[in-house]
Amino acid sequence: MAAVYMAGDFRNGTTFEMDGNVFRVVEFQHVKPGKGSAFVRTKLKNVITGAVIEKTFNPSEKYPGAEIDKRDMQYLYNDENLYYFMDNETYEQIPLNKEQIGDALKFIKENMNVKILSYKGNVFAVEPPMFVELEVTYTEPGFAGNTTTTSGKPATLENGYELTVPMFINIGDVVKIDTRTGEYMERV
Repeated sequence: MAAVYMAGDFRNGTTFEMDGNVFRVVEFQHVKPGKGSAFVRTKLKNVITGAVIEKTFNPSEKYPGAEIDKRDMQYLYNDENLYYFMDNETYEQIPLNKEQIGDALKFIKENMNVKILSYKGNVFAVEPPMFVELEVTYTEPGFAGNTTTTSGKPATLENGYELTVPMFINIGDVVKIDTRTGEYMERV
């Protein structure tokens, strides 16, 4: 039996059914205006289509929770447009396309463990670890005297993802990235 959520209990990551669709809360804000009743302002992502909508709820509205299946899987390799993942328990392999993987593609590399999220057997997201460590394969060398500025420089990582890193990072360095923001955290 799935949980029932009141809109006032929504948090980031909450998944629920509404109007025959399954939504995941991306952002929420409880608003208590000086006059009138409180409400919950949300940004929701349709887990099947990927569409993002904004909706306001009365905090006492109730919605059935959606049972989301999360499986630990290992990213094996990609073959043209398909990316292969292996279930860590059954060793079953499943192919996913770029649309199913989404932004997680920026942060994963071969042999990395991820969570595969599905609803009624349909995969809708790949969740990389919160922090990943990837090697820098290309970046301009830092310039002498330009080590104290707060600006960074572009760098390309081993999986092709590009981001801004501090001036002291060089080719071959391994950097830690926060996958929630896509930003550089530290040199490893």
